[in-house]
Amino acid sequence: HLQGNCIHDPFSHLTHHGLKAAEQYRSRTGQRLIESGSADEFLTRALRRAITQDTARLEYGHTMLASIASSAPFVGLFGTVWGIYHALVNIGMSGSGSLDQVAGPVGEALIMTALGLAVAIPAALAYNFFNRAKRAMLTEVDGFAHDLFAFMSTGVRSNTRITDDVPRVYAAPAARSV
Repeated sequence: HLQGNCIHDPFSHLTHHGLKAAEQYRSRTGQRLIESGSADEFLTRALRRAITQDTARLEYGHTMLASIASSAPFVGLFGTVWGIYHALVNIGMSGSGSLDQVAGPVGEALIMTALGLAVAIPAALAYNFFNRAKRAMLTEVDGFAHDLFAFMSTGVRSNTRITDDVPRVYAAPAARSV
């Protein structure tokens, strides 16, 4: 199990699972079905599982934010309709449609609309912010997973440096670890 901040850092989480997969494949503990295939296939499955776990963790709460953002205006609208209904009932019972009879209940009804929007707008903004941050993080994690896979399967570190618009790959002196 992961210790400390490793749970919250998808890069450490991915590295942990990659190293654990390489160790498990080398030791062949139990010859289970999950350990079948080549070392590269086993490593790929482990990295995919780690990315799937990180994706689920990063998406936590998004459904609730989306539900609040989409339903809050309707709750406010329901409050508005309810308030106007009560204003009309009061008018019908009193027989008078004066402004003082209508203004209070209609004003309260409009406050319900404002409260619905006051909840929906921040929820929609938060959803968009967190969704954009999640996509950016997963893009970085995916790139890191490709680099980690390349390093662990070949022992070659891939440092892409742009010099005169020519990418170059530099080999690390490390031996093949898987």
